Amino acid sequence: MASTHNPRILIVTPEITYLPHGMGNMANYLVAKAGGLADVSAALVSTLFEAGADVHVALPHYRQMFNFNIGNLISDELRAYKTKLPDERIHLAEDRIFYYRANVYNPHEEENPNLALAFQREVINNIIPRVQPDLIHCNDWMTGLIPALARRLKIPCLFTVHNIHSLHTTLARIEESGIDAAEFWRFLYYQWMPHAYEESRDRNPVDFLISGIFAAHFINTVSPTFLNELTEGRFDFVDGVLHRELANKRTAGCATGILNAPNPSYDPATDPALPCRYGAEDCLRGKLKAKRALQKQVGLTRADGAPLFFWPSRLDPVQKGCQLLADILYAVVDQYRREGLQIVFVANGSFQTHFHDIARRYGLQARVAVCNFSESLSRLAYAASDFVLMPSRFEPCGLPQMISCKYGSLPVAHDTGGIHDTITPLDIERNTGNGFLFRDYDSRALSWGLDQAMAFFRQPEDVRTRQIGRIMRDSTERFTHAVTAKSYLRLYETMLDRPLIKG
Repeated sequence: MASTHNPRILIVTPEITYLPHGMGNMANYLVAKAGGLADVSAALVSTLFEAGADVHVALPHYRQMFNFNIGNLISDELRAYKTKLPDERIHLAEDRIFYYRANVYNPHEEENPNLALAFQREVINNIIPRVQPDLIHCNDWMTGLIPALARRLKIPCLFTVHNIHSLHTTLARIEESGIDAAEFWRFLYYQWMPHAYEESRDRNPVDFLISGIFAAHFINTVSPTFLNELTEGRFDFVDGVLHRELANKRTAGCATGILNAPNPSYDPATDPALPCRYGAEDCLRGKLKAKRALQKQVGLTRADGAPLFFWPSRLDPVQKGCQLLADILYAVVDQYRREGLQIVFVANGSFQTHFHDIARRYGLQARVAVCNFSESLSRLAYAASDFVLMPSRFEPCGLPQMISCKYGSLPVAHDTGGIHDTITPLDIERNTGNGFLFRDYDSRALSWGLDQAMAFFRQPEDVRTRQIGRIMRDSTERFTHAVTAKSYLRLYETMLDRPLIKG
C-alpha cells in the first residue's frame, strides 16, 4: 500500500546557523557554527520546510550558545537568529557535555570523541525512534555511526563529507557511552578486517568518517571536483582507505558532489558592517569607501590607489597554503612598492606569528596588516580589497572565493577542489571568468597569479568597473543556498524514488 504522507526527512547535524521563520516558537536562539556545514544545514531545513516537506532536525543542545549572547564568551561566528520551527520538529540531544560550551568542537582532540558519542547516543536511542524518518541525512564525522544503524533499519541514509577529518575509537568505548553497537557492528568500518564481534570489540578501532561513507546508501562531498580528486587519489596525505571507499561508492553510482554556498547575509548591498553599501553598478565607489575605512582601522598607509590583497582563511599551513605566501611576501611587496601594494590578514592560526615576524623584520607594518579574526573586520576587508588570496593545497568547497566575488574582490587561487568549480580565469576580451587561477602548488605559481591580478588592476577604471560588476551579478545568482538546497532535494527524491511533496 502506498504511503499517504510526505516523506519525513531527519537532518542530523552538529552545526546550524538559523531555522525558518513563521513556524511556531520554541526558542529565541538556536545557533551553533564552526564552518560552512552550519549554513548548509540551515539552508536545507529552511528550503524543505518552506516547500512543505516534513523536515526534522537533530542538534546537540548547546544551552549556552542557544540561549545567551554574552559578548566575549561567545565567538563572533555564533550568530543569533530567532527561530520559529515547531517544537515537535526540533530534536535536541540532551547531555551535560553540550550545555556550557562556547564552541562546537574542542581544540583538545581528546574531548571530541566524547562529544560525538554523546550526540549520536541521543540520536540513535531517542530521536530516530521518536521521529521515525523515511530518510536520514547525516553530516560529517560527528554522525559517522548513524548510517550503520540506518542500514540495519533499512532507512535510506545520505552521508555528507564536509572535510576529511576523522577520529577512531573502539566498540567497547562506543557501547560504554550508551550506544548498543552490537546491533549494527557489521556495518561499521574498522582498522582491520573484523572476523567476530568479540574479537573486534576491544582491539579493532572504528573509523567514524569512513564508517559513515561505508554504511550510507548515498554519499556526497561539498564540491564535485573534490570528489574527483579524492576518488582519483590526487592527494598523498589522504588515507588510502578513505580514497578506496569513496571510489567504491562512486563506482556503484552512489556518490556525487554538491557545492556549498555562502550565508545570504554576505551581500554588500545590505551588509551593516560596511561604511557604504553598494551594488554592481556603483562597486568601485563603495569599495573605495570601504578601503579607506579598512586602511584607517588596521594602520595601513592611506592610499586610494593602492592595490589591496586580503587573506580571508585560517592560517593553517597544512591546508591553506600560507607558507607559499610567506616565501614571497617581502619580494611581492618590494616588487610592487611603486604601486603601494598592501596585504591584510584577518585570520587566526598557527602561521600568524610568521607573518608578524616578516612584517617586523622588513619594516612592512604600513603595507602589511596581520589581524585576529573578527566577523565585522572580515566583512569590511571583503569590501575593501581588490583581490583575495586562496593558495589552498586542497579545498573541499571553500566559501571565501564565492563571498569575495559577491563583494567585487577577485580571487587569486590555487586551482583545486571547490575553487575549480567556482572560479574560472578572467578573460576581459570574452567578458568571461571571475578570478586568477594557478595550477602548480608552489610559491612561484602564486607569484604568477599575483602578477595576473596586478595586470588587471592596471586596466582603465571603466574596464574594471564593467568586469567587477558582471562578476558581482553572476555571483549573486550562482552562489546561493537555494541552488544548493535544490540539488539536495533532487538527491533525496532519487534516494526515496518518490517526490518529497505530495500534491
